[in-house]
Amino acid sequence: MSNLVAIVGRPNVGKSTLFNRLTQTRHAIVSDEAGTTRDRQYGKCEWTGREFSVVDTGGWVVNSDDIFEEEIRKQVVVATEEADVILFLVDVQNGITDLDAEVAGILRRTDKPVILVANKVDNNDQQYLAAEFYGLGLGDPWCISSTSGFGTGDLLDHIIATLPKQAEEAREADIPRFAVVGRPNVGKSSLVNAFIGEDRNIVTDIAGTTRDSIYTRFNKFGLDFFLVDTAGIRRKNKVSEDLEFYSVMRSIRAIENSDVCILMIDATRGIEGQDMNIFQLIQKNQKSLVVVVNKWDLVPDKDQKVMDTFINAIRNRMAPFTDFPIIFASAMTKQRIFRILETAKAVYDNRVRRVGTTRLNEEMLPLIEAFPPPSMKGKYIKIKYCMQVPETRVPTFVFYANLPQYVREPYRRFLENKIRERWDFSGCPMNIFIRQK
Repeated sequence: MSNLVAIVGRPNVGKSTLFNRLTQTRHAIVSDEAGTTRDRQYGKCEWTGREFSVVDTGGWVVNSDDIFEEEIRKQVVVATEEADVILFLVDVQNGITDLDAEVAGILRRTDKPVILVANKVDNNDQQYLAAEFYGLGLGDPWCISSTSGFGTGDLLDHIIATLPKQAEEAREADIPRFAVVGRPNVGKSSLVNAFIGEDRNIVTDIAGTTRDSIYTRFNKFGLDFFLVDTAGIRRKNKVSEDLEFYSVMRSIRAIENSDVCILMIDATRGIEGQDMNIFQLIQKNQKSLVVVVNKWDLVPDKDQKVMDTFINAIRNRMAPFTDFPIIFASAMTKQRIFRILETAKAVYDNRVRRVGTTRLNEEMLPLIEAFPPPSMKGKYIKIKYCMQVPETRVPTFVFYANLPQYVREPYRRFLENKIRERWDFSGCPMNIFIRQK
């Protein structure tokens, strides 16, 4: 399973700033006003070749009159229960407050590793102020400045050393894993039940019935894989129950640890903003994709024109990545459900497809010679050799050029499109790298 790091602490200690620095984004809103962050932010961090997920939580406030604070406190408790490592952020300029002491009292009772981080250490003299935090009973404080980046490298080294080793899961590594994902009440559990031929997962009309990610081994009709029914992922402002927040975190983990994601869309509602959020999460983790338009039996006019309208709308919203299969099905009537499994297996085979170096050069080099990269600053770019990198998570191709720094993104997409025209990589993301020859 992927590792998860939760950042907790009282309001206005710099959690969102640290989150932005670790994930190298600006997704979390940063303000001097306490309590700015009220939803969780989810991101990825990579350090020394090790990747882990980061969750930024709202500020932890106890006995507050603010109606948001109770919900924020619940979310923080759930985040600490689900996380592998907890970063407890304190402010070296304010010292230990009553809130810090209360949070520390709760964290001392958890069995998860807790790293005490003294933030806002803007110069070397302020490091001596951090000695006060030994009184919290959580070990050595790590002095950092999330604004300037001071000390964050050492902190990341310590996080990597503290994270549990990524042991092999009990499930066989060579068996593909298909995650069924989508908004709540889109029919995920009904589809899994239709696949396995029994009502193993609870199905109701109430959104949010499935609370956990359920792994099911499927071994029929010459197919062998793990099927994962995940909890529905709603917009953050719709996630009020702490149990549902737990489910969303589990769904995110299921996506991270899958090979192919079966994204279900409700045919009666069309593609919505939350469908796009899930799609972006799949793309961020570079997972293969099969789109299933469920509840097709409820659509009154099911002619080819309606199907083409659906297909165009989905591909336009998900552009520029448009090379993925779309299946119209019904979990209730079992219409085309076996085709979903066949397509998911075919997409998995595409994901592990390897193209020989000789054939790749025979096909691509004449094409590149006919349509070379545009010249930059009066210099001509020549690509003389290409190959597929072996043993990568997604199909990865390297093109060796004399001036790789001048090859722009449109030409990379041109190369990707030509590879997809000649070999079947449908449903799979692809990496194109230009290197110095």
